[in-house]
Amino acid sequence: MLHPIRARLLRELAEPGSAASLARKLELPRQQLNYHLRLLEKAGLVEQVETRTRGNCVERIVRAKARAYVIAPQQHGVDPAAIADRASANYLLALAAQTLRDVARVQQLASAAGQSLATLSVQTEVCFESPADRQAFTRELGEAIEQLVGKYHREQGRPFRLMVAAYPPPPPEPEPEGRES
Repeated sequence: MLHPIRARLLRELAEPGSAASLARKLELPRQQLNYHLRLLEKAGLVEQVETRTRGNCVERIVRAKARAYVIAPQQHGVDPAAIADRASANYLLALAAQTLRDVARVQQLASAAGQSLATLSVQTEVCFESPADRQAFTRELGEAIEQLVGKYHREQGRPFRLMVAAYPPPPPEPEPEGRES
């Protein structure tokens, strides 16, 4: 389901459409889009909402069943401990998948107990002038975290996992045609 065409179709199908209308919009062959639509439908991500008769053809109108999707972390079931290169994208993806699994599970447990889940999240962006600056930042960040953990960690109390990640952000997605910003 991670194929780029399928991801684009799910975004486009926030509004109902047919293979023919999507083919024109995405400038791809209708047969190719029909193939991807059928796979999305089989996976339960797309549903038929209408049929229209156009001459001798019946046009199926479909739409995405949800406004957003989260990929099950089990689909990236690699254990972070099994990855030697701690600076690789695969290691970050494995950590992110583990975080999704963990948070989803404890959120489910908290919800079942009628409690809210306390978390801590920090997000920012930093630009490095050189790889040397990035390496120095990484070293200093590690030292600062070690110092804070040493200051606040107690053997008794509620444990929290801490994950720090940095990656280049993707370029902005182009605005779909026909939509005003």
